[in-house]
Amino acid sequence: MAFGTQDDTDEVMNEINMTPLVDVMLVLLIIFMVTIPVLQHAIPVQLPQVSSTAPAQAGSTLVLSVDASGRYFVNTDPTDLAGLETRLQAAAQQNPQPTVQIRGHRDAAYEPVVVLMEAARRSGLTKVAIMTSPDRRP
Repeated sequence: MAFGTQDDTDEVMNEINMTPLVDVMLVLLIIFMVTIPVLQHAIPVQLPQVSSTAPAQAGSTLVLSVDASGRYFVNTDPTDLAGLETRLQAAAQQNPQPTVQIRGHRDAAYEPVVVLMEAARRSGLTKVAIMTSPDRRP
């Protein structure tokens, strides 16, 4: 006595069920379609070519520095904010104006460097550069 009926149609299935495979492939396709535009966020820009030599200095140079503790220096002379603004206003009156190089210590806070930049802008100096050191990693 058999507990179930066995028809002639109950044969072994010899074909692969493609529905789960198609579902997985569609999910992967959607994931790639969503993530690829996010990864390619670069804007194609043609940058100007420059030489690797330092440009010739037409006038004098004024170096403004901030050390790690936030003290200000004009060239190598320590100064306070009032003395700094006085020297910057005097430099702005020169013809031609000197190039101002701003150097901040790597451990200095961001605010003193911005104060130097703002003081140079308020005094009317137009040639302001932020100095960096070259990458010395091997």
